[in-house]
Amino acid sequence: MNTFLITFSVFCLAILAMAVGVIVTGRRIQGSCGGLNSAVLGEDGEKRCSVCGITVEERDRGGCAEESTSPGE
Repeated sequence: MNTFLITFSVFCLAILAMAVGVIVTGRRIQGSCGGLNSAVLGEDGEKRCSVCGITVEERDRGGCAEESTSPGE
């Protein structure tokens, strides 16, 4: 039981340290913008991300924009 409590405490401390690190540095946590297979063909004929609506080329250059439109708009 002691091994479990020590292990659980170490994991909690590690998660807490990562959370504090993200908060202190002010960086946003970034995902993959829907993954590799999230591209859909937009109304203009370009491949767009199904999550945020930017073109695949824009996504590959710098990720999703801060204020992106949804694909339906």
